[in-house]
Amino acid sequence: MKKITIAIDGHSSCGKSTMAKDLARELGYVYIDTGAMYRAVTLFSIQKGLFTEEGIDTETLRQKMGEITISFKFNPETGRPDTYLNGERVEDRIRTMEVSNKVSPIAALDFVREAMVAQQQEMGKGGGIVMDGRDIGTTVFPNAELKIFVTASAEVRAQRRYDELTAKGETCDFQEILLNVQERDRIDSTRAVSPLRQADDAIVLDNSNITIPEQKEWLLEQVKKIIG
Repeated sequence: MKKITIAIDGHSSCGKSTMAKDLARELGYVYIDTGAMYRAVTLFSIQKGLFTEEGIDTETLRQKMGEITISFKFNPETGRPDTYLNGERVEDRIRTMEVSNKVSPIAALDFVREAMVAQQQEMGKGGGIVMDGRDIGTTVFPNAELKIFVTASAEVRAQRRYDELTAKGETCDFQEILLNVQERDRIDSTRAVSPLRQADDAIVLDNSNITIPEQKEWLLEQVKKIIG
């Protein structure tokens, strides 16, 4: 059976990563979390003190991009891949609000996107992958056989993020998360390089009011239409 490339794009905190991971496991495909890659670059920038009162020290980050190696390793306990930054597992640290509040400006930098897109295209050039992010169907894999654009209301996405963080024992404020979601939408949609937008041939999924099993069934139906 032919193995295709599946591109899943959409707004922050709409469940793209969970959806893509589950779909990849169901199909026996490789899953690549591009959002985690930008989060890893953000964590690297935090660790190196590149966030200042004036903003991001972009020139130093540009010089240090060659020091950043991002990889994914399968975690048998969770059944999903974990993110590694320069050989160190950072899966939990890149999901914190500290990183969430800083990732969009990092992801908007042209040299960061150029480096990440090149890595992503190399990872997925053989097909049989599910990749999620903001610009997969428009920039990374414009010829992907199946493109899904996922959305949900900002309030629903903020509640999901709140529930995820509190389940991990983090103390967080719903209003702060909602504002973060809205600001990330604004930055992602208006940035000059690879802005978030729906590809012309993408299928839209609004998952505000559907269950995860319903979503999974819908996704598998879309895959079957392509591969039979």
